[in-house]
Amino acid sequence: MHTIMKKTISVLLLLVAMNAGAQEKLFYHQVKTDKKGNIMPWYSNDAGKSFNHIVQIVWNFWDTMRRDMNGLPYYMNHQVWNPAFNDPRGIGGDQFAMALSSWRLYYAYSGNERVKANMSFIADYYLTHGLSPANCKWASLPFPYNCFVYSGNYDGDMRAGKDVTQPDKAGSFALELVHLYKMSSGFNIGQNSFYLNAAVNIANTLAAHIQQGNINYSPLPFKVNAITGATALLRDHDFTGTWIDTAGYTTNWAPTMQLFLDLVEMKAGNIVAYQASFNTLLDWMKKVPMQENKWGPFFEDVDWWSETQINAMTFARFIMEHQEYFPNWQQDAKKIIDWVHKSFSNSNWKKYGVIVTNEQSIYPMPGESHTARQGADELLYVKLTGDSSMYNNALRQLIWATYCVDFDGKNRFPGDEPWLTDGYGDYMRHYLRAMDDVPSLAPPGEDHIISSSSVIQHADYEGLLKKFYGLNFEKVDSNKVTLYYQPFDTVGTEKIRLRKKPSAILLDYRPLAETQSGEGFQWQPMAVGGLLVVRRSHGNKVLLLK
Repeated sequence: MHTIMKKTISVLLLLVAMNAGAQEKLFYHQVKTDKKGNIMPWYSNDAGKSFNHIVQIVWNFWDTMRRDMNGLPYYMNHQVWNPAFNDPRGIGGDQFAMALSSWRLYYAYSGNERVKANMSFIADYYLTHGLSPANCKWASLPFPYNCFVYSGNYDGDMRAGKDVTQPDKAGSFALELVHLYKMSSGFNIGQNSFYLNAAVNIANTLAAHIQQGNINYSPLPFKVNAITGATALLRDHDFTGTWIDTAGYTTNWAPTMQLFLDLVEMKAGNIVAYQASFNTLLDWMKKVPMQENKWGPFFEDVDWWSETQINAMTFARFIMEHQEYFPNWQQDAKKIIDWVHKSFSNSNWKKYGVIVTNEQSIYPMPGESHTARQGADELLYVKLTGDSSMYNNALRQLIWATYCVDFDGKNRFPGDEPWLTDGYGDYMRHYLRAMDDVPSLAPPGEDHIISSSSVIQHADYEGLLKKFYGLNFEKVDSNKVTLYYQPFDTVGTEKIRLRKKPSAILLDYRPLAETQSGEGFQWQPMAVGGLLVVRRSHGNKVLLLK
């Protein structure tokens, strides 16, 4: 994510800042601690209130960012925010996919229709201005960079140049297109095959090029020239500038694997090829990265080989969320977590009771997105295994990362700049996932959908859908409806943090029973309000009544 010269300067600046009194001020805010000296949130002593505030102001900063010279929002042209002048660099490799990933979760959490509109804008523009030609060797894949910053087009890779794409980023974006298709194919919007067709085209290209892989080459390359089919190059490990190592290896395949699984489940596209491709990737991930802890590069602007925390922990979460493919999932996930601790732990803030997480081996600096990811993923491990040994540091990692956010929602990479990847798309989702892992981390006294096994198409907390779209609740008095939501699937489960227990829950206007199993709901009281778990077997229109 950061050029080497920039990184060297950033390291020096951060060390100077630490020596100048980081004990009193951490990035944007004065450090708050409890009686034992452990770090506390800067906004509120209640972590739930703090995390809620953080995701709101981070979203608002993105939503109100200035327009650029070519009329596009600044984040459509640049990877780094600068308030004084436009940063000369183009977008980050996974910038748009990351944003779509976080915004999907935030829409369900907030019901903010501007979030959904922003998702459609990003996807519509990227798909019409950023794909490789349909007749080239790696067809219909998104390019991860705008080589001519103000052109409004995406046409190559930041370091490897024009016509080079990153297949792993294409898979991530295609997965988000599937999610967006599900979001946009519901009430009063119409079936949007545009997103699904684009996802299928990307999946077709990836499936057509997949190989078995080995210790030096992943089944799909990290960077490849979409026109010629030639794999791009990385520089050698000794920093001499000799271009010898092929960029044929990365392990960021969890999103692509999920893409194949989702398309198979939907029976969309060439499902035989997708299943075979999933099997190939799964087999290789088990044989090479999981055995060797060789996780490899992710970032678009690093020319050298670099081990990365994001690749490792993204797959650790995949393991925990897909235990059916990993008979020893607990040990498998723990092995990755332990490797990340060994490789990327940063003790510079240990005096505040927290060990944070560095970004990558070539740039051993702590990152707000990487530290937040580590915290959220470890909270998932705690929830699934009951092993609470990680809990305190996991929570404090999330707290530490909030200090990177200024009062206005500007989010700075520690010792560096406000990256629109780390600070936004690859940041907010970790807090929303943490709320799902530990519902007490959702804000008390508020109503929020904190997770769904499906994709939420509509989340109406304020009656706006009825007001603007004429939504008809049939025989239900709309004044008695506190929340209406509609997932894509008719079978699924939602977790909702509420101020108080609803008087009734209707599924397709049928009352749901309070039950421990099967279709129905459970209410779990909390210190303030409680957690509602809704299980659906035959329906997707849910109304919560006062």
